[in-house]
Amino acid sequence: MRIFSWNVNGIRSVWKNGMLQKFISRHAPDILCLQETKAEREQWEVDLPRYQEYWNSGERKGYSGTAIFVKKGIKVIKVENDFPESIVNRFGIGKDNFGNSNKEGRIITAEFENFFIVNVYVPNAKDDLSRLPLRYNSWDPALLAYAKSLDKIKPVILAGDFNVAHKSEDLARPKQNEGRKGFTKEERQGFQKLIDAGFVDTFRIFTKESGHYTWWTHWANSRARNIGWRIDYILVSQKLTAKVKEAKIHSEIMGSDHCPVSIVLSE
Repeated sequence: MRIFSWNVNGIRSVWKNGMLQKFISRHAPDILCLQETKAEREQWEVDLPRYQEYWNSGERKGYSGTAIFVKKGIKVIKVENDFPESIVNRFGIGKDNFGNSNKEGRIITAEFENFFIVNVYVPNAKDDLSRLPLRYNSWDPALLAYAKSLDKIKPVILAGDFNVAHKSEDLARPKQNEGRKGFTKEERQGFQKLIDAGFVDTFRIFTKESGHYTWWTHWANSRARNIGWRIDYILVSQKLTAKVKEAKIHSEIMGSDHCPVSIVLSE
């Protein structure tokens, strides 16, 4: 089973420029998790007849949003949008100066026969770190607790844009970016707690060295120069690790400031 995740930075844009069609035609993902769709389903005129579509669009128009596309023939047991109320209440996820983070379409969970997929678009801490308290105090602990609760039922695959470079090997210029959004101690700790809880960074099973990134700023020809960050991940429960046969970053796929990441999971 081929599972892909891609922050498309606007699904209508990546469809209009033809890159999404090329990507699907070339890789034919069995399950495709998209982040930053920036659209509601009815705003996207195109149907993909081979796929079942599940959307979680934010209340704010043209902002955030996630979706999961699943090949027809693969049974989807249940799909749920956003954190459940019990998690929201426990961790106080609610409004900040930017809005209600649980109403921004940032998380969608699909249950399959043998696992859950949690597709996430984790809030950006912002240049001035004004959303870092939300990340550190609410969102990251909530995601950890939610993933652990699901893992008690069946294995979990966490896929998406986590908006953090975990270690210095995960960005081209760690010294210059120490303490800035995406590479603060707090954000990195939040991600490490997922690892400590037994969720495995699949890309690092196969690739240990630096120089592999999933996001590049539009400035200074950064992508061509490979001055990037690895902030898009697919994590799996420890019990799924042996089934992961491949994990890749597809930096050749254009159309967004992010590129897709993928795993191949044995049946």
